[in-house]
Amino acid sequence: MHDLLTQIKAILADVVARAGEYSGIFASAKQYILDNFGQTGLIAAYITLGVLVIFIVSRLVMMTLAAVKYLVVPAVVLAYLASLVLPVTFGVALPVTVTLCSLVLLFKG
Repeated sequence: MHDLLTQIKAILADVVARAGEYSGIFASAKQYILDNFGQTGLIAAYITLGVLVIFIVSRLVMMTLAAVKYLVVPAVVLAYLASLVLPVTFGVALPVTVTLCSLVLLFKG
């Protein structure tokens, strides 16, 4: 247990050191924008960065919801139906149905 805590502390120290490196990059980028474009350019950069982050997050959410809609729900329904009709349990049928739904999605495009 003590070794695990020591490893966690070492990992956290490494993360903090790397975060310090990246904060220097952000500070220099901020100063560059202020020097060349002024306060208005900095506001525009913040807005652009915010829109980009929102766009990326929305795409990730859409992909997640599509995976749930087209992969998880059909696989669970098929596994439930298979456990009712066939002499297998739900836990045995679920990996098979997830694989089948994945293959259908891959070939469907």
